[in-house]
Amino acid sequence: MQTTLKEKLWAQIVQNNPDLLLRLQEERSVSCYLDEAVKGILPLAESLFAEGKPRYVIEELCLEAMTGDLKPSRYQYILSVLEEEFEEDYDRLKANGILTYETVNLTESCKDIFDDFDFRQENQENRHLRYAITGQVHHYLTRDQRKSEE
Repeated sequence: MQTTLKEKLWAQIVQNNPDLLLRLQEERSVSCYLDEAVKGILPLAESLFAEGKPRYVIEELCLEAMTGDLKPSRYQYILSVLEEEFEEDYDRLKANGILTYETVNLTESCKDIFDDFDFRQENQENRHLRYAITGQVHHYLTRDQRKSEE
């Protein structure tokens, strides 16, 4: 089950938190991160197993617990802002094969805004947060475009 949990956690990070993925790869600590996360969740898995829960339920509950602090995904939030508010830029970045890279950069660029709004599940629909992020994305994209014109 440990291998399955690592694989599911890895897939979740790749899909929703590529910023974390890149940081872990730079630090050469991917395996350590996955091992520690799974090790920390084993008592829950053992408890659920003792209760007679089915394996798929145990895996889903453990995955939910391991990814709780990674939600909501700042990366996915930025990606949705790009796709909805900056469709031409989104399409251009995607066509150039740099959408993930630039979205990770935007996530870092918007870090202070996310922190100021204490970004979490309960407030991810906050319109002021959306306005602030949209403004920062616009600033980033126009700055990026000015650089490419020089």
